[in-house]
Amino acid sequence: MDWLTQPWPWYVAGPLIGLTVPLLLIIGNRRFGISSSLRHVCAALGSRLPFFRYDWRAESWNLAFVLGIVLGGFVAGVLLTNPNPVQLNPQTAGALQQMGVSADSGFLPKELFSWQAVLSPVGFLFLLLGGFLIGFGARWAAGCTSGHSITGLAALQLPSLLATLGFFAGGLVAAHFILPWALGLLR
Repeated sequence: MDWLTQPWPWYVAGPLIGLTVPLLLIIGNRRFGISSSLRHVCAALGSRLPFFRYDWRAESWNLAFVLGIVLGGFVAGVLLTNPNPVQLNPQTAGALQQMGVSADSGFLPKELFSWQAVLSPVGFLFLLLGGFLIGFGARWAAGCTSGHSITGLAALQLPSLLATLGFFAGGLVAAHFILPWALGLLR
C-alpha cells in the first residue's frame, strides 16, 4: 500500500496522464477535458436554455470520467491519506508563514479552508468571484487547463499554447500578488 499513499514521481504520473490523450482518441475519438462536463450535467438535468439542448448522452463517458475523478479524490484524500506531514521547501514554508498561513496544516491550510474563513464576507466574496472567473475563463478560452494543456498541446494547437501560457501567467500573478493581498484581507 505504500506505493498508493506516497506521491508518484513525475516520470510515472506525467506519462500516465499523457497517455490518456491518445488512448481516448484511439478508443472512441474523444477529446480529454473537464470543463464541458458542467454543460453535460446541465443538459442532463433538463435545462430549457438553447445552449443546453443537445444530445448529452453522446458525452456520457465524460460524466463517468468526472465521477471517477471525484471518487478517486475521495479514495486518495480520505481512505489512503498519507499520515506524514506535507514536506515543503523551507523558503515556501517561510513565505507562507509571513502571509499568516501555517505550513504544518497540510494541503488545506485552515486559514483558507475552514468554515470560518469560507463563511466570512471576504471569504465568500473570494469564492464567488473566483468561481465566476474560472467559469468565465474556461468558456472564453474554449476549454480548461486539462483540455488545452494536455489535449491541445499534444495536438500542437497554437490556441492551446497561448491558453496554457495564460494559465501559467495567471497562476504566477495569483500566487505572488493576489494571494498575499487576499490573505491580508482575511486576517
